[in-house]
Parts: sequence; structure tokens; C-alpha cells
Amino acid sequence: MRDWKKWMKAAGIRAVKTVAQTAVATIGSAAVIAAVDWRVVVSASLLAGVLSLLTSVAGLPEVTENSEGE
Repeated sequence: MRDWKKWMKAAGIRAVKTVAQTAVATIGSAAVIAAVDWRVVVSASLLAGVLSLLTSVAGLPEVTENSEGE
């Protein structure tokens, strides 16, 4: 049986990191901070977070079937 609490924590951490990385990359693509299109930053970052969660469904190395006894 999969430990859903452990999976959610690991998937959530990955998603938050992905959102932050996408935001930094999107903001960094503007020449100056005033030129940042914040709607693009937010939408790209949220989409990256959702995609991260969806890809985590396939499995996370942090959560293995053998770690049930922990």
C-alpha cells in the first residue's frame, strides 16, 4: 500500500521547487524588472507546478514501496 501522506509531501516539495525555478527563469528573461509580465510569470509557474504533480503520479524516487517499514 502506498503511503499517501509521504507521497503528497514529496510531490508537494517537488512542485514548489519547480514553481520557484520557473518563476526565476521567467523573471530572468526580462531585461529589467519593470518589463516583467507578471501574468506570464504566474501562469507559467502554476502550470509547471501542476505538471510536476502530474509527473509525480508515475512515481517518486523519494517514496519507494520498500520504505513502508519506516
